[in-house]
Amino acid sequence: MPPDRNGASESGVVPRPGRVLLVDDDVRMARVFRDALSEDHEVVLAADAIDALVRLASGERYDVVLCDVQMPQMDGIEFHRRLRVLLPDEADRVVFASGDVGAPRVVAYFEALPNVILEKPIDLQGFGALVERRARRERATDVAAGEPA
Repeated sequence: MPPDRNGASESGVVPRPGRVLLVDDDVRMARVFRDALSEDHEVVLAADAIDALVRLASGERYDVVLCDVQMPQMDGIEFHRRLRVLLPDEADRVVFASGDVGAPRVVAYFEALPNVILEKPIDLQGFGALVERRARRERATDVAAGEPA
């Protein structure tokens, strides 16, 4: 049975919200995403790719990691390369955002990957739907494994 207006299923269980890690050096942009998503999902901000790697390496897990491609110190491509070595399953959860999706370096890297890359400005409603789909899939996996939703 579908959830009621408050998100509860027929059994009264309220499924956990989606968990999103936003990796962007543009604090204003990250706050816009956080504000748009935080009503329905748990949103954590990482100021840069290094912070995000530390969080993921320490065991934090997310349904979606939204990562800007162009950042100083470590860009989104290098972040993803390192994450693929460190935590390959988590690397599959990364969704990239770029204002220049047609740049040759970006195109070359993402051609062989299943990851989604979104062009900025990002449709927040569409991104919210993506987070919900991924969170729903993870909740179904949790339930199948015997963990509470």
